[in-house]
Amino acid sequence: MSGIYEEVEIEDMTWDAEIFTYFYPCPCGDKFSITLEDLYDGEDIATCPSCTLRVRVIFEEEDLPELPPDNDGEGQMTPIGGARDSGAVGEVTPVAVS
Repeated sequence: MSGIYEEVEIEDMTWDAEIFTYFYPCPCGDKFSITLEDLYDGEDIATCPSCTLRVRVIFEEEDLPELPPDNDGEGQMTPIGGARDSGAVGEVTPVAVS
């Protein structure tokens, strides 16, 4: 991987609230991108999908938008008794082993 092309203040990036991603123009004509989840996970490198350039994103975690709740059933786990769990214990169906 190549080095860092530039350091970019998060305020200079474009925020897409629908997909929770920050973008910044790349010299190749595409855009660097980094997700909100990546930023909360401590990542600070935005990548360009069309070339090898990368930028370091300068930000303060307390200034980031809030992470959305996980509504798709993937990724983060919902605690037992949470919104997607009724708390009831289901029946166990025996499986024949041959």
